[in-house]
Amino acid sequence: MEIREIKTGKRQYWDLLFLADEQEEMIEAYLERGVMFVLDDGGVKAECVVTDEGDGVLEIKNIAVLPEYQGKGYGKLLIIFLEQAYRDSFRILRVGTGDSPLTIPFYERCGFRESFRRKHFFIEHYDHPIVEGGVLLDDMVYLEKRLTKISHCDTMAGTDHE
Repeated sequence: MEIREIKTGKRQYWDLLFLADEQEEMIEAYLERGVMFVLDDGGVKAECVVTDEGDGVLEIKNIAVLPEYQGKGYGKLLIIFLEQAYRDSFRILRVGTGDSPLTIPFYERCGFRESFRRKHFFIEHYDHPIVEGGVLLDDMVYLEKRLTKISHCDTMAGTDHE
């Protein structure tokens, strides 16, 4: 297994990006300024894009695992990788997501805690309703965790795979 940065040809992972973000304009807004990583385990299974939001905050803009490989720990491995790769240059790892029963518990298991919300984000910024896990998404929920030398996900990587 290998996690590698993608510097050129990011659009070849377009289908994977759409798993986590359904609107092309939203992806384009962060893709070029973001840093992309793919997790390759006998083929690309997952990807993530992170951006420097200033003031020591690194934000996960997109993280996705191919549906047939979800629940196998790839998402957690990407988060652990980000924590280890960026813990000396950033103090906070942040992610914004819908208030979905499919995503919030995953991030909480990795040690993220809700920080703030942007009211009506999905209604105002997407051209169609977004439904995830049977929930119509409205607010953007931001979760954060402090970057430290030992990650909560590190202790869980061998168990309870995502």
